[in-house]
Amino acid sequence: MPITLSAIERAAEVIADDVVRTPIGHSKTLSAMIGAGCEVWVKFENLQFTGAFKDRGSANPLRSLSAAERERGIIALSAGNHAQGVAYHAGRLGLRATIVMPASAPFNKVVNTRALGADVVQYGASFDDAQTKLDELQRQHGYTYIPPYDDPAVIAGQGTIALEMLTDEPDLEVLVVPIGGGGLISGMAIAAKGIKPEIEVVGVQVASYAAVAAALRNEPAPVGGVETVADGIAVTALGELTFPLIKEYVDDVLVVSEEATEQAISLFLEIEKTVAEGAGAVPLAALLEHRERFAGRRVGLVLSGGNIDVRILASVLMRGMVRTGRISTLRLEIGDLPGQLAPIVNTLAEVGANIVEIDHRRLFDPISARTTTVDVVIETRDPSHREAVVDALEALGQRVEVLS
Repeated sequence: MPITLSAIERAAEVIADDVVRTPIGHSKTLSAMIGAGCEVWVKFENLQFTGAFKDRGSANPLRSLSAAERERGIIALSAGNHAQGVAYHAGRLGLRATIVMPASAPFNKVVNTRALGADVVQYGASFDDAQTKLDELQRQHGYTYIPPYDDPAVIAGQGTIALEMLTDEPDLEVLVVPIGGGGLISGMAIAAKGIKPEIEVVGVQVASYAAVAAALRNEPAPVGGVETVADGIAVTALGELTFPLIKEYVDDVLVVSEEATEQAISLFLEIEKTVAEGAGAVPLAALLEHRERFAGRRVGLVLSGGNIDVRILASVLMRGMVRTGRISTLRLEIGDLPGQLAPIVNTLAEVGANIVEIDHRRLFDPISARTTTVDVVIETRDPSHREAVVDALEALGQRVEVLS
């Protein structure tokens, strides 16, 4: 099946009752933060039933199965959003689904996929190992394989996002889209260029998994294998179908850092009151790190998903508070006698600092046996408030070292 605007429009009709027509909203606050006349709109694909855009690319191929293929059942390989999308839509359509996941797949993704009615087979330490198990099961049972991105029906399903964005906001000048395997940006770029040839489509990859960006620049690809908060786009291979489409239809591919990605997750939660997983946050990270690239443009960001582990989210938010000077560690040296801490605590209360924790360090620091090092973790409004806290402690005669 050729992937054309017409094919994507047909996919939109096919899956209309299967997926959420997610909202797109103008963010005055993000626009002001990016500055330089950039106006920002956000497409909230995290509001799909399974929390990610993969619902679209799962529903479309499942709707087009023959009676024989439906009878045999389907199989997919995924450790995340594709697994949940396939499981959800297979259950809705009364299909038996088997999802192969590596043993390292996040526990919550495994539990969610099973809860959606799929049979989950965990095998091997890597995706290559899991692929071997999938091939074996497919040979044994004749299952129909539903790829995560390198498939015309999957790509057409993902492209329906661009149709909705340009229907709701036809004056958008740039679409900024995450790139993992490339199915999402391929479908969106074909649809967007078919509707509005002058529109720019910009892809985003995280630095440790920037294979597409490297290939387009004829540079060596990152080796991968490192941890990233953007695990949903941690793909090292180039799609056989998607990469040529990216070369043909995508205008630019930007690379962003882990720090900017974490900052974008925090901003989505604080400003838009919505949860973004790392992969869903990289479009905003691109605006943060490449502001000049989008100056004066009307930009549509695809928040592709919100399935982030709550432990990781908590860590990202706390790390963000450290980076912005709202949580800091102050190190002081005091006499190891009763009552020495009281004036310090009272001073912190007077200047409005919240004490998060206090740690006495008597054994390992090079100090007198009659003294103790005290590390006080505090929460302040901003860096200027922290400076006021330090000034107040120094007025007590304390020497204060800011550790973070």
